[in-house]
Amino acid sequence: MNTMKPFLASIAIGWVLFAASCKAEHSAVSLEQAAFEEADQHGWQSAFTDDCTGDWKKQWFLDGEVATVTNTPKGMELRSGPEYKNQAHHMVLWTKDSFKGDLKIEYEFTRLDKDGQGVCIIYIQATGSGEEGFDGDITKWNDFRKVPVMGKYFRNMHTYHISYACGYVRGRRYMPKGKRMNGHTELTPDYDVDSAELFEVGVPYKVTIIKTDRVLYMKAASADKTRYFKLTNEKYPIITEGRIGLRQMYTRRSLYKDFRISVPRQEP
Repeated sequence: MNTMKPFLASIAIGWVLFAASCKAEHSAVSLEQAAFEEADQHGWQSAFTDDCTGDWKKQWFLDGEVATVTNTPKGMELRSGPEYKNQAHHMVLWTKDSFKGDLKIEYEFTRLDKDGQGVCIIYIQATGSGEEGFDGDITKWNDFRKVPVMGKYFRNMHTYHISYACGYVRGRRYMPKGKRMNGHTELTPDYDVDSAELFEVGVPYKVTIIKTDRVLYMKAASADKTRYFKLTNEKYPIITEGRIGLRQMYTRRSLYKDFRISVPRQEP
């Protein structure tokens, strides 16, 4: 009896399955890259620029009394408070300007903490819920956020959120009437991202985010690595306007440089 045929057949099947899985993984990445590049097709015009070396208070304001923002020739360093699980040690740095419609957000991000806990987040077009005490203009209730507990944001704001530099990339759409974030705000899909693969300590990454009504496209690129993400709002109301915020949870420390926000170019 020839026992080699089943053995060789099993090897062949294994190679076919392996090749198919590699092709599927490559296609998924390629589809995300193609989607990003398609979203980036139309022209953009600048609406906000900050090289992050001058006085940050001219264009930004801060939630959190423990955290610090320091401008240096290398960029703007955001340092959250040092105490893990101390809610007062979070921070959010907000643009003074508000932005409408589709946006393209670009900046250089460098992780400086080696053992930071929690996440780094970008808020995209944040407004208040409109309920009493939480005006659409978030500057009217800044004092409420002196201690920037996470719940004060997802319970009282409309905004898109992307978390990164924490082992994953995840999108959310805050729903103020919901009392919990998990199970009530998620964009799809989630991405697992090992810190050795992306956002390594001390490595500058050019982050580019394109926001549309229902999709957030993101590209993160260092000198030798590039990764694309596509986060889709499948079921929640769209976000159309608001401020941009940079959130860091306790113990996090990062450097930001060459921050730019663009809007679609208006045809003459």
